[in-house]
Amino acid sequence: MGTGTPADGDFGVLLHGLRRSAGFTQEELAQAAGISVRALSYMERGRSRGPQRRTVSALATALRLSPQDARELEHLASRGRPRQPGAAQVPPAAASEAVAPADSPDLLPRAPRGFHGRAAELAAVSRAAAGEAPVCLVIGPAGVGKTALVLHWAHQNRAAFPDGRLHADLRGFGDTGEPSAMEVLREFLPALGVAHGRIPESVNGAAALFRSLAADRQLLVVLDNARDSEQVRPLLPGGRRCVTVVTSRHRLPGLIVTDTARPVAVDVLGPTDATMLLAGVLGAERVGAEPAAARRLAELCGGLPLALRVAAARLAQRPAWPLGAMAAELSDETRRLSLLDVEDTGVRAALRLTLQQLPEDVTRFFAHLGCHPGTHVDRYAAAALADTDPAAAETCLERLAVAHLVTETAPGRWTMHDLVRLYARSLDAGPDALKRVLDHYIATGLAAVAAAEPGNEECFPLPEDFLAPAAVREFGDRSAAVAWYAAERDDLTLAVAASHAAALHERTWRIALTLWPLIVWRVRDGWAPLLETALEAARADADQHGQARILNVLGWILIEEGRVPEALTHLEAARALASGAGDAVAEANALVVVAMAQAALGSLDEAAQDCERAVELARRAGDRTIEKLALQHLARHRADAGNWRLALDTATQALALHDRPGTTDIPRTLLLMVKGEALLGLGNETEGIRQLDLAAREAESSGYDDGAVRALGALLRVSADAGLQARYDAALARLSTRT
Repeated sequence: MGTGTPADGDFGVLLHGLRRSAGFTQEELAQAAGISVRALSYMERGRSRGPQRRTVSALATALRLSPQDARELEHLASRGRPRQPGAAQVPPAAASEAVAPADSPDLLPRAPRGFHGRAAELAAVSRAAAGEAPVCLVIGPAGVGKTALVLHWAHQNRAAFPDGRLHADLRGFGDTGEPSAMEVLREFLPALGVAHGRIPESVNGAAALFRSLAADRQLLVVLDNARDSEQVRPLLPGGRRCVTVVTSRHRLPGLIVTDTARPVAVDVLGPTDATMLLAGVLGAERVGAEPAAARRLAELCGGLPLALRVAAARLAQRPAWPLGAMAAELSDETRRLSLLDVEDTGVRAALRLTLQQLPEDVTRFFAHLGCHPGTHVDRYAAAALADTDPAAAETCLERLAVAHLVTETAPGRWTMHDLVRLYARSLDAGPDALKRVLDHYIATGLAAVAAAEPGNEECFPLPEDFLAPAAVREFGDRSAAVAWYAAERDDLTLAVAASHAAALHERTWRIALTLWPLIVWRVRDGWAPLLETALEAARADADQHGQARILNVLGWILIEEGRVPEALTHLEAARALASGAGDAVAEANALVVVAMAQAALGSLDEAAQDCERAVELARRAGDRTIEKLALQHLARHRADAGNWRLALDTATQALALHDRPGTTDIPRTLLLMVKGEALLGLGNETEGIRQLDLAAREAESSGYDDGAVRALGALLRVSADAGLQARYDAALARLSTRT
């Protein structure tokens, strides 16, 4: 805006002169004093003769006035204020008597500089702002750029609101205190031409007058940083052609219910827009010279505009500093948040202000979430972290989701932005939160093992200082357990790493062992590093039973990876530990896997002998599950040696031990395959194909792609059916994609 010419009013003339003497433009003084350019223009032109004392004080501070000049400015302002507050209320019907003709008011702050991208969000705001008296609710986490988006949109669409553009910062997430509804209305009403002396004293009266004035106007009302719906409602204009845009870190569901607010979610920037934002501050040439470092910076800032702007500001202060150097510093998680703060502005400050608006119990709960070693939590994990029950945890998670501090990525699964997680980890959550969540994973893993492989022996005794969770997830069947494993695999792996780093060895190897049903199901998924960590922990814990179990599983995995000599070393150690401890079941287990190694080396007779010994040990221990497993492998080795009759008899004997009619598992599927191959070898092609097809269908229906590939491959060796080939190709594609 231009500077304008002051009217012949004492306050306006003095203010204009003082501003010119100080060398300020209207825009510069307005920004320094924290008022709008339009309001300053009204004062200098004599249209606003009696600004409030706090406004005059802010102007005097910004102009660096002497005490004498400041007193003179306040004296002249006081002369323009009404001697009495005025009438109690101005009924809407009498609004025209209280209103002087006004130019189109514009209280919008300046358009944001360096705004990039957000085409989809801008279009969404335009859609939400269409229709009759719409309320558009722009929501998102702290620092995501909601205000910048709305101001950019408002300036782009100025012409759509010829009767005025009003703006108020409701400061719902600040340290300076929120303005009352009356304070905001005392800004809006004069902008619409209401004399200060005619503004009603009550909020209801002032709000009614505001709605009356807006009824026939085409206004834009921007209500920025709203804390809750109650703060917004008295400020809604309600006119048919008025558009209200509200920004908030909270979802404000009440506003959606009562005023049909249309939400527009604002998320972090994608890599391209984030890089463009950096270029807007640092210049395209500097960013273009280090494209990989710029992308890395965007990644480390999590696409959060506030974080990106702080990083860019630091780089702008040091023109010779490479972007790669800044990225290297930000890679240190212990320093990242401090590097993304400038004075009192930054990610940490924004998150602190968001938390201040939440109840104390939710804030404490948030701090506990920071101790989670993974990226996602469900209500059970969250409850364990905070030492509460799942229902209370879910309530807190929902409160945090409303404040955009967590995001529900799938039903019942929540995650945090990386920078929010770092902030949570900086808070004090007490000493036992990590132990509690690790013990939650142990308890849940044991429940999943029991559902996935019922009847198997317990994996291990619980740690002596086990912290039992308030509740443990229940699994109705094996498919539910496998689904949990699949969803939680990454977090379980991270839990093992966190436990190992904290030297909680007794928990490290136990969590790894609870994964064995998933390991069986997805044997080619690169499990060796996890099991090596578990083995190191079991040795540090001096637990021989744990060592034997882990060595056994690790040996099997190494066989599958073609590392047979390594596998045999581990397996012989497992067998020796089990034998020394007099653990017949563990020894039988080890012998079964040793036999697999012998078979891989071509010693099928030796493999069969090891399995026969395992069967004897299992029968002596009365363990039908291990007996069935040993018979399954014995049948396999006999089939591979071409001993079809022995293979068929052994497979049939093992299948008779399957004591869960109507259910399937991996051993059953593998036994059906052996039976089918043996029948084919004995010349019974019809029954052999039927058994192999049954094995393939059971594997396909249960998601056991490795088994499906094996069974369908055996079928294709005796049949060139196109349907079989399509099923084989599909299973192989699934297996290849997963691994």
